[in-house]
Amino acid sequence: MSPRSERTPLLADRPRNSEDSTRRAEEEDAALHGTAVAPSSRRTTGLREIVLFAWALIATAAVIVLAVVLQHHNSTTPTPSPPPSPVPIVPGDPAAGGPYTTSSAKKPKRNLIFMVSDGMGPASLSLTRSFRQFTSSLPIDDVLTLDRHFWGTSRTRSTNSLVTDSAAGATAFSCGRKSYNGAIGMLPGHKPCGTVLEAAKRAGFMTGLVVTTDVTDATPACFASHVDYRMQMDEIALQEVGEGPLGRSVDLILGGGRCHFLPNGTEGSCRVDDVDVVGIAQEKHGWGYKSDRAGFDELRLGKNITLPMLGLFAATDVPFEIDRRNMADVYPSLSEMATTALTALEEATKDSDEGFFLMIEGSRIDHAGHINDPAAQVREVLEYDKTFKIVLDFLEKSDTEGILVATSDHETGGLATAWQAPNELPVYNWHPAVLAKANASAEYCSLLLRQHLATLDSASREDSASLMDWINKNLVIARLGITDAQEYELSTLAENPESAVIIFSRMVSMRARVGWSTHGHSAVDVNIYSSGGAAAEKIRGNVENTDIGKFLSAYLDVDVDEITKELEDKLESLPVTESEAEVQGGETGGHPEAWVKAHWGSDWVWEF
Repeated sequence: MSPRSERTPLLADRPRNSEDSTRRAEEEDAALHGTAVAPSSRRTTGLREIVLFAWALIATAAVIVLAVVLQHHNSTTPTPSPPPSPVPIVPGDPAAGGPYTTSSAKKPKRNLIFMVSDGMGPASLSLTRSFRQFTSSLPIDDVLTLDRHFWGTSRTRSTNSLVTDSAAGATAFSCGRKSYNGAIGMLPGHKPCGTVLEAAKRAGFMTGLVVTTDVTDATPACFASHVDYRMQMDEIALQEVGEGPLGRSVDLILGGGRCHFLPNGTEGSCRVDDVDVVGIAQEKHGWGYKSDRAGFDELRLGKNITLPMLGLFAATDVPFEIDRRNMADVYPSLSEMATTALTALEEATKDSDEGFFLMIEGSRIDHAGHINDPAAQVREVLEYDKTFKIVLDFLEKSDTEGILVATSDHETGGLATAWQAPNELPVYNWHPAVLAKANASAEYCSLLLRQHLATLDSASREDSASLMDWINKNLVIARLGITDAQEYELSTLAENPESAVIIFSRMVSMRARVGWSTHGHSAVDVNIYSSGGAAAEKIRGNVENTDIGKFLSAYLDVDVDEITKELEDKLESLPVTESEAEVQGGETGGHPEAWVKAHWGSDWVWEF
């Protein structure tokens, strides 16, 4: 090592600028190849730098002089106003001054379809996707239509609980405001809030509601009625047909719940009074009415409808899809009703300056979650996915601008695509084949059991061995596809038929290794889906459920605040009874114990 190397830092020999660096590289290259280095161009480079500096100095002076001249000209010449933009600002456009403000310019005609998958959480998609791949022999990368249109997630809490019910969840969508569990188009303090459907109708849009549950149930009710408590279904029925403070706001209603529209004493009625809501709808508000499959078929999937039209095709809820498909001559499906509504509303608005707003709910995904029935739930989600695809196809073919937004009000059941039995190690698997073997829901099996018991005399009912054998052959094997039922399972069914819906669901879930944490709702974030486009960017990512509600109004450019003020002027806040206050706390989710027992057995005290 040389003395210089010992006392001189390594960095001292490095070039100080790019010219030195280039020169050093040339010298090293020449040494390696045994060639001469070209003469230095340092002197030439120095002269070039002087010339460039002088030129830059002259150019800078010229720019300064030009700026002074232009400033003087602008100060003495008025500036003309810019022409108005020919394109209206879309909701959420930063140029609009806020996330949900709209431009003063008239927006083009547009349609909005809002879909609600009641009770469907992220695990429901995984469960259904794998089930479909198994039953249809599809590759592992095959996905649902919903999967291809994933947009974000929604937070779901209500004002009085981290776990919302459908009423507070749907009020967040319809009004864009948070409220208490049990509220139907009402805010804390029992103040009414205007809904996007009501505002759309007031602005000239046609409106519709399509569901597979009772049309007076929480989700549809929140768009077209205002009551303190979700179980005021008789009052909701009246408001939906036009007897509310705003008059008629809905043009098309398709679903179940016929019993709330028939006077007490009439066959099939569940009203507590003798009000004939169907009669009022027809005679006072001009509704057409269809009450069965034959009537639905007369509508020709929307090609033969005069609005307003009320279609009530079940006494309460339309059966689960797993059961309905075997009763297609009695009940229409969600996809059939949605197709009918789209066609009818498009035809009704073809010559209008405004389009339509349609809410479609896959209602019974929620009920399958409540009873923890995975075989029923996967069929409900598949039907919802099919309906989602139908709406997408409609929008693609339509000449009118439109958008589809879909989400859930909450998740139900705490579903997990895994289950660990007590006293055993975790099993990293679940079995779609078990769900594929079932051809009926636990709810329908429970109904068949009750019907069978009604035919037996007391002695036959006491013959538990004979009853267990009938249950095993006619329900467990023939309907659920379970061939290894345990004696304790069959004896429990025979001894506790009122709890059959729970037991049947558990038998399927355990064998499929599908887990549930509750018979109620959970607080998990739920997915958002959309047909997409720039307008929907404001609900991309993780948002509050109220953000979705605000987006719906902004996209249609309608004023829900104006409707709210009108409602406040027309409605007085009603006192809340002690029993209602208890329910609004979220412990029962809005269904009294008597109603629960009547639907699904005496053990049911959970929220719906």
